[in-house]
Amino acid sequence: MLGIIRQKVGCRCTPASILGQSLPRTWPALSAPRSFSSAAKQMTVRDALNSALDEEMSADPKVFLMGEEVGEYQGAYKISKGLLDKYGPERVRDTPITEAGFTGIGVGAAYYGLRPVVEFMTFNFSMQAIDHIINSAAKSNYMSAGQISVPIVFRGPNGAAAGVGAQHSQCYAAWYGSCPGLKVLAPYSSEDARGLLKAAIRDPDPVVFLENELLYGESFPVSDEVLDSSYCLPIGKAKIEREGKDVTITAFSKMVGYALQAAEILSKEGISAEVINLRSIRPLDRQTINASVRKTNRLVTVEEGYPQHGVGAEICASVVEESFGYLDAPVERIAGADVPMPYAANLERMAVPQNSNVLSASVGEPGNLMCPEYF
Repeated sequence: MLGIIRQKVGCRCTPASILGQSLPRTWPALSAPRSFSSAAKQMTVRDALNSALDEEMSADPKVFLMGEEVGEYQGAYKISKGLLDKYGPERVRDTPITEAGFTGIGVGAAYYGLRPVVEFMTFNFSMQAIDHIINSAAKSNYMSAGQISVPIVFRGPNGAAAGVGAQHSQCYAAWYGSCPGLKVLAPYSSEDARGLLKAAIRDPDPVVFLENELLYGESFPVSDEVLDSSYCLPIGKAKIEREGKDVTITAFSKMVGYALQAAEILSKEGISAEVINLRSIRPLDRQTINASVRKTNRLVTVEEGYPQHGVGAEICASVVEESFGYLDAPVERIAGADVPMPYAANLERMAVPQNSNVLSASVGEPGNLMCPEYF
């Protein structure tokens, strides 16, 4: 089932066979539990990205950053703070508001053997440069029979922010995840942001790196291992954030937090939810997802993006193809509203998934459908 809205839809009852009793219809907001081994220090996602850029630029003189306001202003979201003073304007390059122009320059630099990191102020603006990203960057290695590699990273905030309207609130995970030749990453925690950005910069192929504006200021515990300059995460490997045995919940980026909140509430009702942080959209870690479903026999997918042709749809297809016989219940998909993002704050909240939607789907509550008539 698709959708996210429960408000104004009416009373629904939770199957007693699943919970033993009805869950409350209004779920309390919780701080998402975060499981990191031997974590002693706190780091924001913003600082994790900044430190990863700094260390990779220091380690490899071919790495440079370009985009709008990345230099003098130190980044629209202060991700590039201090880098201009340290590396100079040759390696931290402010550009005009011309995404097609500076993205094309970045791809050409990657052809030449440099390692550009192209920042979009929001991934919605990457649509101005999508021809360079897909037709130039993603396809060149294949079309040249491996003679041209394109080591470039396209990064910036993705998905819904707050009060910025429909033109600035789309999730591009499914868009770029459908394109062969690209690798697509979506970090959740500071550990993800630091380890995956390092991996993206070192990779010989083009990488789309989808951050979340609302996570930049969030602090997460990090271990000494994560803080080591050699730390790097493998591309294409998901992380089991919380182990469970009754239902598998997959999510990426900000939605991992909601999945963990839901899992914590479910645990108090005797339901053990396994939460998988996808980290990588393409390649997708189908093995980890299917292994989890074969253990729990249930699947809920969570994403901000549109339901049709979404990341959740691809995960569902994979599970149906590889683990259909293990499913004890229909797969549940939680996604954003199938409409352009509303500007009004109350409607905006209804248009993106909440932890209550994850809870409903996790216990098999029927009627978890999008209701477009409220828009």
